[in-house]
Amino acid sequence: MARKALILVEGHRGNGPLHVQAAQRLGLHPITLAADPAQYGYLAADSIEAIRVDTSNLDALIRECSRLRAAYDITGITGFAGDDESVPATVGKLCQHFDLPGPTPASIERCCDKFVQHQVLAEAGVPVPAYRVAANATEVESFATEIGLPVILKPPAGSGSIGVRLCRNVDELADHTTYLLGGKIWRSSPRILVEEFAQGPHYSIEIMGTEIIGIGVLDFCSPPHFVYRDLTYPAVMTDEDYNRITDVSLSCLRALGLGWGPTNIELRWTKRGPVVIEVNPRLAGSPAPELVQLAYGVDLVTEHIKLVIGDEWNLRRSNSQTAVAWWLVADRDGTLEYFGGESLAATVLGVAEVKFYIESKTPIIRKGDYRDCIGHVIAASPCPAKTETILQRASDLIDWSITPFPNVCEKG
Repeated sequence: MARKALILVEGHRGNGPLHVQAAQRLGLHPITLAADPAQYGYLAADSIEAIRVDTSNLDALIRECSRLRAAYDITGITGFAGDDESVPATVGKLCQHFDLPGPTPASIERCCDKFVQHQVLAEAGVPVPAYRVAANATEVESFATEIGLPVILKPPAGSGSIGVRLCRNVDELADHTTYLLGGKIWRSSPRILVEEFAQGPHYSIEIMGTEIIGIGVLDFCSPPHFVYRDLTYPAVMTDEDYNRITDVSLSCLRALGLGWGPTNIELRWTKRGPVVIEVNPRLAGSPAPELVQLAYGVDLVTEHIKLVIGDEWNLRRSNSQTAVAWWLVADRDGTLEYFGGESLAATVLGVAEVKFYIESKTPIIRKGDYRDCIGHVIAASPCPAKTETILQRASDLIDWSITPFPNVCEKG
C-alpha cells in the first residue's frame, strides 16, 4: 500500500513546522514543494522531504504532483502564502485538478487583491475604510487629500505589513510613495492602495468554515510602521461587541464566497463600530495558532489538515485561558551579537514557548514589518493579569545585543 502523503506548497517560518508536525502525528508523510526549499531552515533540520519546483507555475506543480502520485497516496494538498498571497489560490486549483478537498480558487483570488476585496465588501454593505487605488504619485496625493490625512499607503497584495505605512503629513506621503513606486516589492505594474486610517483597537478573528473559533486583540509598535508587539486571546469585550464582530465577520465570508477551511479577519473598532481592514483566506501566521490552542483548546493546524485530507474535524473548545504572545523586536540596525536567557525564561511557570527566529551573528536591517521581529515569548494562565505577570518575568530574563553597523547612522 502506498504511503499517505500531504503536499505542502511553499513553507512558512512559523506555520510550516506546525503543519509538518501535525501531518506526522496524523500518520502522513509531508512533502514540501518550493521554489527555494533552502530558505525554510526547518526542512533540512528535520530531514523533511522537499522538492524544488516553480510554485508560480500551475502546470509545473501538476506535473510534480502527478509524478509523486506514482510513489505516494496523495491524500491532500495545502500551502502557505508567505510573501506571495497567490499560493492559496494555486493550491485551490491543484485540489480541483486532482479532485481533492480544497478552497474555491475564485474566492481566494478575490481576497488576494485588497482593492478588489474592499470593492466586494463595500458593495455587500460590509464596513471598510475609505479607499482608492493609485497608479502614480499625483493620484496618491489627490486621493490622500480626498480621504484626509493621515492615510495608510500599502501594496494591494502582500502580507506581514510589508510596504504598509501610516503617512501623517505630505512629506511622509511623498517619501513612501517614492518607495512604493520604486518597484522593489512588485510582481506586476505598481499600484498603491490609499486607505483611511481606521483608528481603534485592532482585532484578529480566527474562523474555521463558518464557525468563529476565537477573537484576539493585536497591538503594534509605534507608528508609522505596523510591527507586531503583542497578541492576546481571547480579547476582552462585551457580549454585544462580540456579537457585532461575529456578524461583520460572517458577512465577509458571504460577500467573498468563503466558508471552506480557515479564514483570518482583521478589523478595527472605530467610532462607527467594527471596520474590516482585511480578510485572509488562510490561517493566521504563528504564533496565532499556538495561542488559539492554549486559549480555547482547538488545534487549528491539525483540524485544518483533517479537512484537507477529507476527515471530519473537531472544533470543540476544551480550554479557557488567556494566552498572550509578546514579540521580541529589533530596536536598531546592526549585527545580532548574542542572545541569551531563553532557556531560563522557558522554565518560568506558565510560559509555553520562547523562540528566537534568527541565529547570533545575523545582520539585521529593519524593514518596518514582520521581519523586524526576532523572536517571541508565549504564556498562558486562567487570568489576564497573571499571564501579563508571567510574560514580564520571562522577558526580564531574556537579553540580546545588537552592534550597530560601522559608519551607519541609526534609524530614528
